[in-house]
Amino acid sequence: MDISTIIGVIGCFAMVGVGIISGGTGLMTYIDIPSVFIVVLGSYFGLFTFSNLSSSIGIFSTLGLTFKVPNLNEQGIIQKLMAMSEKARREGLLALEEELEDLDDEFMKKGLRLVVDGTDAEIIRSLMETELNQIQERHVAKISMVNMWGSLAPGLGMLGTVIGLIAMLKNMEDKSSLGTNMAVALITTLYGSVIANLFMIPMAGKLKAQDANESKVKEMMIEGILSIQAGDNPRILATKLLSYLTPTDRKSAEAEFLKD
Repeated sequence: MDISTIIGVIGCFAMVGVGIISGGTGLMTYIDIPSVFIVVLGSYFGLFTFSNLSSSIGIFSTLGLTFKVPNLNEQGIIQKLMAMSEKARREGLLALEEELEDLDDEFMKKGLRLVVDGTDAEIIRSLMETELNQIQERHVAKISMVNMWGSLAPGLGMLGTVIGLIAMLKNMEDKSSLGTNMAVALITTLYGSVIANLFMIPMAGKLKAQDANESKVKEMMIEGILSIQAGDNPRILATKLLSYLTPTDRKSAEAEFLKD
């Protein structure tokens, strides 16, 4: 569970709530069911026009990813690649075949399978980079759905405000209700801003960061696999792969992987 997302969502709502209460009005003042239909559901159904049925329905599982911490296990991957490098140098590349079934990561398994099959290094790189590009494109498509919801919500909020203002102007004879009607008309703008700025924009940013981290790990795998095929010394392999880690993680990993 990504506690950062939970803190962010709860913290944003708490601060908005504090602002509302400090302004001297109750929370119920800002609850308006028609505005929910216009902004929340209206902007959501706009996604069906923007994309296909499965992507529109699947956006909730995409948003759910922001509440999970991806288990990238970079140091575990480096350790596994180093062990395979040592085995390949001792027993040859064909000896890696028996290790493939124990691998959980399909991306790494496919790359090492190509190595065992004797595929040329440039072809391996091309194939794996093509697969990585396809993974990134799928991620971009999902992130674009979140960004689109964040774009549609404020627009639907303005639309709801216009609808409310038209209704208010139609009923100008009742002077006592003008203030109340104006407040209700503006609530839709509030809802649109909340959806965009408290949810969709921050969540899209987190999904982009997750995509970047996953892509970095897969690039590390590609370098490791090609290094194994080239017969590099395990210490050289480790030095290459450690460059993909953050300075803090690299420092602790160097003590383990590059120790004498």
